Amino acid sequence: MDRLTGLVAFVRTADLGSFAAAGRVLELSPSAVGKAVTKLEQQLGTRLFQRSTRSIRLTEEGRLFHERCRRILDDLDDAQSVLAQAMETPRGRLRLSSPIVSYHLLLPLLPEFTERYPEIELDLDFNDRIVDLIEEGVDVAIRSGDLPDSRLMARALRPFQLLLCASPAYLERHGVPKCPRDLDRHFGLRFRFPNSGKLQEWPLTLPDGEPELRVRSVLTCNNMEALRGATVRGLGIGCLPDFLAREPLANGALRTVLVDHIDAPGQFRLLWASNRNLSPKVRVLVDFLSERLFVPRCEDWHAFAAS
Repeated sequence: MDRLTGLVAFVRTADLGSFAAAGRVLELSPSAVGKAVTKLEQQLGTRLFQRSTRSIRLTEEGRLFHERCRRILDDLDDAQSVLAQAMETPRGRLRLSSPIVSYHLLLPLLPEFTERYPEIELDLDFNDRIVDLIEEGVDVAIRSGDLPDSRLMARALRPFQLLLCASPAYLERHGVPKCPRDLDRHFGLRFRFPNSGKLQEWPLTLPDGEPELRVRSVLTCNNMEALRGATVRGLGIGCLPDFLAREPLANGALRTVLVDHIDAPGQFRLLWASNRNLSPKVRVLVDFLSERLFVPRCEDWHAFAAS
């Protein structure tokens, strides 16, 4: 058990960056955590951390050892959870972080979830910033893009499609673009990612050798709902995910353009900390959202395309 104690102290220290932070999690003094790690280093015959008066950091050997130890401890956590799960009812507070644009997709699903799992208390956080799940105590997050942290587990949700849309009034004033090059004489409404500040690329496939488009941006914003509103009001052409454009396309407030030139499937993922992957409340939420959050696209977006 001494070696297991050392492994736990080492992994928590590497995760949190200090003996003091690891001690708070393990309910030990920083000195006890440091001694456990030192004893482990002596047993292994190698230094796992470079220490200074202000900080510690993993050595190369420590980094490799940390990756393997984390998997070992996760497997141990899983084994313990399996024994208890059959008798445990999902319960307790569950924090879910999700992009702002997803609130109108999540809210209709919540009555079914709360009825099915009445002992779970949902704490919803709608924002577009990068969330550190472990540091901020978030159980599950919905995010797009690459997996940002090796300490996280992920499950892909069903993909969605990005669409170029404009209002009928805008198209009547400025004409319907027939090919991507026509966009050079149109007004663009652009989405700026809150985390990076970069503008979203429009999902167009251009022939090899074609110069980049010179769409004039008349508005940029970091809120996709606001971008949809500006597009519906005829300010220009906007790029919207299909689930956000569905209603205004169906009621005629928007029309798609250049559907045949678009190639940009989007992807959201559910993320959760790897050492929580068998928590009953996390498991039921991940399974529920994987099944219900993004239904397969049955609409033919060509039917909404501008003629």
